[in-house]
Amino acid sequence: MLAIRLPEEIKARLETLAKRTGRSKTFYAREAILQHLDDLEDLYLAERAVKRIQAKEQTAGLDEVEARLGLAD
Repeated sequence: MLAIRLPEEIKARLETLAKRTGRSKTFYAREAILQHLDDLEDLYLAERAVKRIQAKEQTAGLDEVEARLGLAD
């Protein structure tokens, strides 16, 4: 079970969409989450990587990663 608080404007739009299409609000909330979860995860990982680079943590270049994975030519 997941409870989500939405701004009134978004809630009204969701209700209107659900009524017009005969689908439930839950259907559209689920669809939105499924479609955007990958993007949100990618964004989070990218932000973490930027912070590591800015903190001068040890990073590896493409050549080094390829070599570690046995992908180097």
